[in-house]
Amino acid sequence: MSLTQAIHGGVMATPLQFGGGLIELAVLFLVLAVIAAVAGASGVAGLSMNIAKWLVIIFVVLAVVTFVL
Repeated sequence: MSLTQAIHGGVMATPLQFGGGLIELAVLFLVLAVIAAVAGASGVAGLSMNIAKWLVIIFVVLAVVTFVL
């Protein structure tokens, strides 16, 4: 049993937490955008930055919801 699981009346409960890989994906797309910008591929760099931005926004929203609940 891990630290994030609890047993209540013989039933194992796991908290509703998902999206653990969002911040890692955001960093990956950020690095991809920087490399693409240095290489001169502005279209790929812009798209990668947009994806990274939205992943960070989703991560922050999910983190706030998790802290509030």
